[in-house]
Amino acid sequence: MNLLDKNTLLKNFLRCENWEEKYLYIITLGNNLSPAPNNIHSSKFLVPGCQSKTWIMVLTDNHTNVQLYGDSNSSIVKGIIAIIFIIYQGLTLKEIIKLDVSPFIKKLNLHQNLTFTRTQGLGDIIRTLRKQAICNMTKYH
Repeated sequence: MNLLDKNTLLKNFLRCENWEEKYLYIITLGNNLSPAPNNIHSSKFLVPGCQSKTWIMVLTDNHTNVQLYGDSNSSIVKGIIAIIFIIYQGLTLKEIIKLDVSPFIKKLNLHQNLTFTRTQGLGDIIRTLRKQAICNMTKYH
């Protein structure tokens, strides 16, 4: 995954002059997601509760080498996935499970300008990612 770091994301996001620019930036982030494996579009990786078809996949061969993949039929949601992945990139499974992303999300003010269903979807994506991280942890214990 070739994503920005959190500080660059925040700096770029805050440079956007209005929400139209921010939405376009979010869409651009989604377009830069790494291609997901072909089997991601199965019900096993479908995010429950999302209005859009959204899939999240957490892969690991141990607790430290974590790979995140995501896809959606919505460009905005793909961008939201990219933001979430930027927050979690480089973390171990244990760190992913424990990390509270809400302070960083608040800095971006996403909750103020996303629709209610998109905000709910954001939470659903985070819960699904954590759930998969927990499942991966149990595979290695």
